[in-house]
Amino acid sequence: MKVLVVGKGGREHAIVKKLHDDEVTQIYAAPGNAGMAAEATLVNISDDDVMGLAAFAEDNQIDLTIVGPESALVAGLVDVFQARGLRAYGPTQAAAILEGSKAFAKQLMTKYGIPTAEYQEFTTLPEALAYLETQNLPIVIKADGLAAGKGVIIAQTLAEAKQAVTDMLADNKFGAAGHRVVIEEFLDGEEFSLMSFAATHSDGSGGAIAMPIARDYKRAFDGDKGPNTGGMGAHTPNPLITDDDRHTALSTIVAPTLAAMQAEGIPFNGVLYAGLIKTPDGIKVIEFNVRFGDPETEIILANLQLPLAELLVRLLDNSLETMAELEPYHDQLWSDEAGVGVVLAAKGYPGDYEKGAVVFGLDKLATLPDIDVYHMGTALDDNGDIVTNGGRVLFVVGRAPTLAEARAKANLAARQVDCLDLFHRTDIASKAAG
Repeated sequence: MKVLVVGKGGREHAIVKKLHDDEVTQIYAAPGNAGMAAEATLVNISDDDVMGLAAFAEDNQIDLTIVGPESALVAGLVDVFQARGLRAYGPTQAAAILEGSKAFAKQLMTKYGIPTAEYQEFTTLPEALAYLETQNLPIVIKADGLAAGKGVIIAQTLAEAKQAVTDMLADNKFGAAGHRVVIEEFLDGEEFSLMSFAATHSDGSGGAIAMPIARDYKRAFDGDKGPNTGGMGAHTPNPLITDDDRHTALSTIVAPTLAAMQAEGIPFNGVLYAGLIKTPDGIKVIEFNVRFGDPETEIILANLQLPLAELLVRLLDNSLETMAELEPYHDQLWSDEAGVGVVLAAKGYPGDYEKGAVVFGLDKLATLPDIDVYHMGTALDDNGDIVTNGGRVLFVVGRAPTLAEARAKANLAARQVDCLDLFHRTDIASKAAG
C-alpha cells in the first residue's frame, strides 16, 4: 500500500510513525518535517495546495491519503480527491464547517439540544462590548474561524474581555477568522478529549468507533496560567473520566451530533474530535474539531492494535459495517498503556517567537527506553542541524504501564533537550497521576 500523509506537524509525524510501525510499503508526507525523513519520503507540496496534492496522488497511484490539518479539509481537499476517484480520509468541505465555524457549531448544538455553554455571536464591536457589560466573569471569547488553536481567550476581567473582542472585530488580529466572535459562558469542570472514527450515511444511519479518552492542556504555563495555545501537553488515560462518562458522551453528544449533521444534509465521515468538559450539570461540548487532535494523536495512536491504513480503508469502503463489527471490542482495539506528552515550544509562543535556534540533545532521547519524540515545528539548517521552525517545536512522550511512570519519563526526557529558546510545562498529568 502507498499512503500519503498531508501535513507537517506532530500529529502528522505520529501518523507517519504508526504507518511505519505497521510496515506500510511506501509512506509519503507532504510537506512533512525534518523528523519524518527517516520514516517517510518528504514531498515538497504545501498542505493547502489541494490541486497539487491531488495531482501527486494520481501520478503516484496513492492508495490512501490521510489529511492532518483542518485548513486542508476546510479548503475541500477530500472533495477534490473524491471527484478523482482517490481515497482520502476526512470530512468533506461542507462537513468541515463543524470546525471551520464556531458559530455554526453552536447553532447546530442549540438547534438539536446538544449540551454546550450558553452563548451569543457578534459581528459588530459596539454590540459585543455592550453584551459583555451584562455577563459574569470569567468569560470565553472565540474567533469564529480557524486560528491555529490561538483564537480562544478566557478573560478573567471585563477589561481583558473587551480587549479580546476589540482585537478580533476592530484590529483584525485573527484576520477573517475573527470577523465574527462567539462569546460564551465559562464552564468549570474536568476537561477531556474524545476522538472517534465517525460516519453518517444518506439513509440516516451512522456510527462511531471511540478512541481512548485523553486530556489536553491548553494554557501556556504551569498551573494552567498564561494564554491559550494549540496545546502544551496531553495524557491518556484520564482516570478522572469514567467508562460511564465515555458512554454518556457517545450517546448524548457524538451520536446526536452525527444525526444532526445528517439532518442538515451534511453527512460526516472522518475523525470527530469532541473537546468536552464534565460539569456539575453533566458533560458539555467546549469545541468540535473534524480531524485528529494535536497533541492527543501523538499519545493515542500508538495504542491502536490494528494497522491504521487498513482500518481507514475499511472505514472508507464499508464504514458502517466496519463500525458495527469493531465498536463492541473497544478494549481489544486499544492497548491500555499510559502516555504522557510534553510540548517544547519556542519562547514567546503563542505570540511572536524566533526561528532557527539549534536543538541539541535529541541523540540522548534516542537512547532512552519508552520515549517517543515527535517533531512539530522543526527544519534542517545548512549544516544539517535540527533547528526550531514553529511555535510548538517538539513533543516528547513517555510511555509506561501507569500515568505516574509515564509522566516521570516524559519530564526526564524533556530535560534532555538542550535549547535556550525552548520552554515547556512541568505539570502535565500531575493531577491525574496522583
